[in-house]
Amino acid sequence: MSEICAKCGLPKDLCVCESIVKEQQRIRVFREKRKWGKDVTIIEGIDNKSINLKELSGKLKSKLACGGTEKDGRIELQGDHRERTAQILVEAGFPTDNIDVE
Repeated sequence: MSEICAKCGLPKDLCVCESIVKEQQRIRVFREKRKWGKDVTIIEGIDNKSINLKELSGKLKSKLACGGTEKDGRIELQGDHRERTAQILVEAGFPTDNIDVE
């Protein structure tokens, strides 16, 4: 017997909670200059209570072949990866209209 989702009451394999949460979020992807002229790509606006930021940051770091971290509810990646990051987020199920690339 499969497990039941506590939020929607459906079996785990039919649960739609995560896809609904992904559609409701407004994600901002932008670049910051740090000291010594280093670029850092910042992804913020992802709800860390419903989406595992550590898992998502690991996926981004491996696909972009860069270092980074997740802290204070946002993901920081070493280097300027704004456009490719947006593509990977769309592949992960986030809608294109909700991702702002600056």
